[in-house]
Amino acid sequence: MGMVGTVGLVLHPQRDSKKAIDTILRWAAGKGATVLGLPEEVGRIDCTAVAVDSDTLVERADLLVGLGGDGTMLRTMRLLAGRPTPILGVNLGRLGFLAEIDVDELADTLSAIDGHRYTIESRMAIRSRVLDVDVTAFNDIALVRIPGEGLAAVSVTPAGSDFVRYAADAVIVATSTGSTAYSFSAGGPIVSPRVEAILVVPAAAHSAFNRALVLPADEDVTLEVLPSSGRLAVEVDGAVVRHLCPGDQITVSAWPGAAKVVRLGTTFYERARRKLRVDGSTEAYA
Repeated sequence: MGMVGTVGLVLHPQRDSKKAIDTILRWAAGKGATVLGLPEEVGRIDCTAVAVDSDTLVERADLLVGLGGDGTMLRTMRLLAGRPTPILGVNLGRLGFLAEIDVDELADTLSAIDGHRYTIESRMAIRSRVLDVDVTAFNDIALVRIPGEGLAAVSVTPAGSDFVRYAADAVIVATSTGSTAYSFSAGGPIVSPRVEAILVVPAAAHSAFNRALVLPADEDVTLEVLPSSGRLAVEVDGAVVRHLCPGDQITVSAWPGAAKVVRLGTTFYERARRKLRVDGSTEAYA
């Protein structure tokens, strides 16, 4: 008996997902499976997917499919955070680092998942309370300078030990998943998602010490906005959720195994090498 009786959809807000949705609907019809989607998403597309609220989608889906790019995958992972339901990422153009397949592979992939021919890659999240709101991120939580309002001056205290103070354009707290996102562009290390670690990375640091920190998942890290700092935007997986002022602080904690991502044979290193164009020194190939 197949494992997929109900497929849940999460769609990119702008990209054309009709081909992918039609493929899923045809596959589901042949299996007698149900396809669910969020009303505001499937309502804009002429399809037979059943519109349900997010709680019902999460409760009923045997498989959640994110159609879009990395932002859609991150949103799908946050929807399912803490649940064992597998997530399949389908890339609809652009980089799509977190997505496993392209649209042309979708029908065969659904059959492979239905036949239990896949592996699961656990993904750690990070959590914090930012002023009055609880946030969860699978890539990163970043304290980012606002143009014209001064640098991000931030103290970093892991496991209760005052360790370093950065003055930078941003201070990024990232997961291993997020090591290939904002953290990577700021010069942070590439870390396999199998490593449950918290990265603290300054972007464009204006200080002699500009190195990233790699902390164990069982240690919380506190970031405090220093008196010399400007007002900072708090970005959670790229979306601004609040602003912090000097004296404000947040504490970030790891949430191991918060999401389960479908993999079908590709390795993290193959994806990183291909999508980040990791070639290394030309002299090494001479």
